[in-house]
Amino acid sequence: MEARPTLELGLDTDDSRRIREIAHEVGAFLTGEFTLTSGKKSNYYIDGKRITLSPEGAYLVGKAIFDELVGSGVEAVGGVATGAYPMVTAVAVISHREGKPVPIFIVREVVKEHGTMRRIEGHLKEGTKVAILEDVLTTGGSVVKAIEAVEAMGCQVIRVIALVDRDEGGSEGLKKAGYNFTALLRVAH
Repeated sequence: MEARPTLELGLDTDDSRRIREIAHEVGAFLTGEFTLTSGKKSNYYIDGKRITLSPEGAYLVGKAIFDELVGSGVEAVGGVATGAYPMVTAVAVISHREGKPVPIFIVREVVKEHGTMRRIEGHLKEGTKVAILEDVLTTGGSVVKAIEAVEAMGCQVIRVIALVDRDEGGSEGLKKAGYNFTALLRVAH
């Protein structure tokens, strides 16, 4: 029988340790038969939203990411629909509380067909240095699409941060493409 993957620390911090505990407490690590966003089949699933939609999880994820970004030159933080929404919001709240407000934005999968008809919503201007957030990174396809949309606006992506890296090629691809990638947690197979 195949061994069950485990969640390991991506960043060796107290916050990441507690986030890993929360992942188990809220049942974010599921086993069974799953189809991932990438279309890949998997015998486990990590529901990052179970972590980031819990009060303590949201706080710690926001704090861990904010702490990682301090001094990095990042001027705005955005994320991929919809898993990164609570992460982005948590970073904004923490940054405001710390007196170093970081504007945020979200990247839709497709252009909105009503209202503002935008693909990117929020506070983003040409030339801004940004970080892109993702809840669970597998192949990196969603992140790459978000990066392309942000770079098409004339922004520079200087950091990519995931709550969890499934270690299935996404992080390696981002690093090969020259992006500074970090994950708070990673899956060990």
